[in-house]
Amino acid sequence: MKEIKAVIQPAMLEKVLRALHAMKGLPGCTVSHVHGYQRAGGEPEEFLRHEERAKLEIVVKDSDAKKVAEAIMKSARTGSPGDGKIFIIDCEEVVSIRTGKRGDAAV
Repeated sequence: MKEIKAVIQPAMLEKVLRALHAMKGLPGCTVSHVHGYQRAGGEPEEFLRHEERAKLEIVVKDSDAKKVAEAIMKSARTGSPGDGKIFIIDCEEVVSIRTGKRGDAAV
């Protein structure tokens, strides 16, 4: 399993969620509104550029990770700096609290 974390511009959230919702078998995702900073040009005095972002967290089967990342990238891209990042991380195990199922069955 893979955990996909994506940090995107808040204005693109609805478009990204529509793209994810259209994917068959996607279990769902968690959305948080976060604040962060990024390098705004490379000079130390330009380092702090505080901005609000939307963060999506999704756990998917290994076979779905690239498709999900591609859908996020296509729908979140504006071509401007600050479009965001996608992180794909190995997820050792998932456990459903309600059912006790583990692994792919819990996703």
